[in-house]
Amino acid sequence: MATTFSELGIETSLVEGLSALSIKTPTSIQQKVIPVLLNQKEDVVALAKTGTGKTVAFGLPVLQNIDIKNPTIQAVVLAPTRELGQQIFKNLSEFAAYKPEISIASVCGGIPIKPQIERLKEDTHIIIATPGRLIDLLQRGAVEIKNTKYLVLDEADEMVTVLKDGIDTIVKSLPKTRRTLLFTATMPGTIKQLVQNYLSKHVIHVEADMETVGHQGIDHQYVVVEPEEKLDVLLHFLNTKAGKRGIIFCKTKAAVNKLAKKLAMNKFSSGALHGSLTQGIRDRVMGQFREGHITLLVATDLASRGIDVKEIEYVVQYHFPDTFETYVHRSGRTARAGAKGLSLSVIQQEEVKEIPNLEKELGIRFSEMPKANALAIEENNAILWARKIFKSKPNREVSEDFKTTIKTIFHHLTKEELIEKMLADHLNQTPNKN
Repeated sequence: MATTFSELGIETSLVEGLSALSIKTPTSIQQKVIPVLLNQKEDVVALAKTGTGKTVAFGLPVLQNIDIKNPTIQAVVLAPTRELGQQIFKNLSEFAAYKPEISIASVCGGIPIKPQIERLKEDTHIIIATPGRLIDLLQRGAVEIKNTKYLVLDEADEMVTVLKDGIDTIVKSLPKTRRTLLFTATMPGTIKQLVQNYLSKHVIHVEADMETVGHQGIDHQYVVVEPEEKLDVLLHFLNTKAGKRGIIFCKTKAAVNKLAKKLAMNKFSSGALHGSLTQGIRDRVMGQFREGHITLLVATDLASRGIDVKEIEYVVQYHFPDTFETYVHRSGRTARAGAKGLSLSVIQQEEVKEIPNLEKELGIRFSEMPKANALAIEENNAILWARKIFKSKPNREVSEDFKTTIKTIFHHLTKEELIEKMLADHLNQTPNKN
């Protein structure tokens, strides 16, 4: 099998773009998909785990097959969220750094549509879009995709709900001679139905490393807790990972907000990410996370799409996922690009029975993480208490006379004695907390 992109048939200018990004060796999915896209004409369904380089796999052949002399849109790439759409736009632009004549536009939702309409008046070869925004542009007559050669559905399993309602509108605007390329990390029944309804009868199926769909390099663990101790166990775990980047998954937006507030109260460097936040806030939080200003994200599943950050050392399932596909996507946020990572599920006793089902379906193995004992939890909570005191800002409204009175009470104590007494008082007030 080819060991370089040149051997796969990728032209020099694109190889140079990859080299500038230090991408030199094709992954398994890239080795299998690129020759098919370059040398054959059929529709393609590619099944590969998250983080294996699917954007490179479809992006390079699409870029290479663009007719620069033709100013019309020749490729439409659909992504489930604006964050992922922006990531794809950034990637394709970087791949094509040495082919500046290729014009790429991002027309995703969550931002004003008028600048996008103006952008589409210029010559454009490739658009990256979220389904809802593309449908809106089509209904306004602001985009013309009748000459499209490629329709790419990236992370298709995350777009099923949106596509179910709107794909007919999109397909009607596309030529029948197009090639449809569907990329997905999982193959639920809804995706199989999508393939049957909208792809040609002669579809080439490509799979890469799906026997290890649970992601090589990921340590899958679970810890069993009682409902009332769940937060304390999480906080203890997070303190053991201080300074390392991680994502905590919750099922609902309300749960994300509640947990993010708890983390902020305990002075963890964290941010919340869910669909009800404005796009500006989501962009700011993601920017802080990528740049390392915050080390924790609390997110819903869909909001996490497009988080392509290599140095995520762990993910936490604070709420156990409802489907195998969701677990694959969550755990796939870590151990990217060959790195190691941890996926920890914080579960209750009645959920333990789900573990064997996950192991069988995904071909992975879980180990049980011992739950922190009462003493460890108590000590951890004391550390969090001390951190809150350390990070507290002085109250400027307190009078000098009052401060003098307080200082008089403590003035005979050394620093060590004061700390001892404060800690004793704290522990005495939380004698039964686990």
